[in-house]
Amino acid sequence: MSEITLITGGCRSGKSRYAQRAAEDRGGKRLFIATAPVLDDEMCRRIARHRAERRERDWDTWEEQYDLAGRLGRLGERSDSASGGNTGYDVALCDCLTLWVNNLLYASKDGAPLEEDQMAARTREMCAVARAIPIPVFLVTNEVGLGIAPADGIGRRFRDLAGRCNQEAAAAADSVVLMVSGIPISLKEPSKG
Repeated sequence: MSEITLITGGCRSGKSRYAQRAAEDRGGKRLFIATAPVLDDEMCRRIARHRAERRERDWDTWEEQYDLAGRLGRLGERSDSASGGNTGYDVALCDCLTLWVNNLLYASKDGAPLEEDQMAARTREMCAVARAIPIPVFLVTNEVGLGIAPADGIGRRFRDLAGRCNQEAAAAADSVVLMVSGIPISLKEPSKG
C-alpha cells in the first residue's frame, strides 16, 4: 500500500515546487503525471518549459487529462511494453487535480453536466488505485474556494466540483499540506500505528 500526500493551496502558492521537492527527497526513479491540456500558445510554452525543467531533474512525464485511476493503475502492473505498465518508479506526482476536474467538466460527450457525486466517485476511485500501488503518491490541487464567488453558473459548478474532489482526496490522503505564500502548513499528519 502506498502513502498519499495531498498538497493544496492558491495559485502560485508554491505547491508544485513543494511537491516536487518532497517527491525528490524520496529518491529513486520519479514519475510526473501531468493533467494540463494544451489550449493555446502560452500554455504550450509553459508545458514545454516545465517538461524541460523536470527532465533536468530526472523526472519522466506521463500526460493524462481524464483517466487518472487508469494511468495510476499502470504503475501497479507488471512492466512490459504491451501493457504500458511500469513498476520501476519509486514515487509518483500528479499535478494537478484541479485541471483534471476542469477536463472532466468540459469532456461531457452527451452534454450532461458532471455532477458532484460523479466527481466524488471518480476521485475516490483514483485515490483507491493510488493507495493500492506500491509507491508514494503526491497529489497537487488548487484551493479554489478561498476566493470570491464566481459570477456565472459554470464557474460555480467548477468551484463546487473542485471542492468536492479536494474533500475526497484529503479524506483518502495520509497527509495534507496547505501552501500559503511558499510556506507549508500541515493540515493532516500520517496516523501513527
